[in-house]
Amino acid sequence: MVFPPPAILQSSGVLVSLVVDEHRQYLTDEPRLEAYRRAVEEVVRPGDVVVDLGSGTGILGMLAARAGAARVYSIEAGGMIELARAISKANGFQDRVRFVKGYSTRVELPEKADMVVCDQIGRFGFEAGVIQLLADARLRLLKPEGRVIPSRIDLMVAPVECREVREQIEFWLHSPAGFDFTPARKWSANSGYPVKYSPSQLLAEPARLHSVDLTQDGAAPFRAEASMNVARNGELDGVAGWFQAQLSPGVTMTNSPLSATPIERRNVFLPVDRPVAVETGNRVHARMNIIPAEIMLSWKVQVWKGDGDDDADSERGLKGSFHHSTLHGMLLCREDLRRTHPDFVPRLDPWGEARLTVLKLCDGRRLADIERDLAVAHPELFSEPGSAGKFVAEVVTRYSL
Repeated sequence: MVFPPPAILQSSGVLVSLVVDEHRQYLTDEPRLEAYRRAVEEVVRPGDVVVDLGSGTGILGMLAARAGAARVYSIEAGGMIELARAISKANGFQDRVRFVKGYSTRVELPEKADMVVCDQIGRFGFEAGVIQLLADARLRLLKPEGRVIPSRIDLMVAPVECREVREQIEFWLHSPAGFDFTPARKWSANSGYPVKYSPSQLLAEPARLHSVDLTQDGAAPFRAEASMNVARNGELDGVAGWFQAQLSPGVTMTNSPLSATPIERRNVFLPVDRPVAVETGNRVHARMNIIPAEIMLSWKVQVWKGDGDDDADSERGLKGSFHHSTLHGMLLCREDLRRTHPDFVPRLDPWGEARLTVLKLCDGRRLADIERDLAVAHPELFSEPGSAGKFVAEVVTRYSL
């Protein structure tokens, strides 16, 4: 095959240009870049072997190489790896930075690393995979005495006014075109929203909900809670969330709305079912259950008149109590749920059969032969010229060596 198949072309065109622009934005985020530069220079020792997880443009690996690393393994699952290779060569690091295409949880390296660095930190800290990625890297890729960047993630919360998202949630109570859309409100009230807060929206001083020690903690589910005293009168719409990351002993990084130098990463808004009028001296208690690997979160928020009003046998001081979960915000259709029942007996549909055919044909044959045999085996699916090639490319680029 002289030219890349359509699937490869599609993934290398307009869509990838958006991915490249996303990485441009990362590189223009000066507080983020400066924090990682300082942390890497503090932690990397001359001659170190460094692993860069989800490396993107390879910037963190190049920082490590510039700081004295002898070898850098730059692991990237997407097409950005080709651009990273070119960037590394343009900066003279082609002899020290070695690129590994794949997911870090699946690849094997020829040696253990002295340090692992990554920036898979979500808006609320946990939801971009940093906990499970570093837990796996510590087990398989890192020396026992190895170091990690970041070393700790703090999940921070505060009660907040957020009328703009409140209006988005209440939109479903209206009647667009005269139709009843109220069933959608349940989903919208059980979702987390990306928001960029101003300090004036916070109703209390933030509290640390939970700390994750990335040098030893695994990705097990955890529970956490925090209490905050309301500092001004206002209307509670939900709970704001953000992170503070300890990159190295002397360097922290955050997207906090209270920081003088926050990175360009939005915060999180977790709504309560209805707004609650609060005043100075009220107390907001937030309890959360988090499953990092599933990006699942439930939150219970209680609003009390004062510190001493929440006795176990009395609710006189309770102004509001709300329980939400992203499970109730998931769009789960009954057809898919039926297929996950333990008693379900799955059968391959025609496209599944075609995928199985391709996998079985990966037995030493050339790609052109696989395409021809697939079209012969499934003429009803691949009657258009090139359609078999596109399908084969989608399978072999994902599952072949």
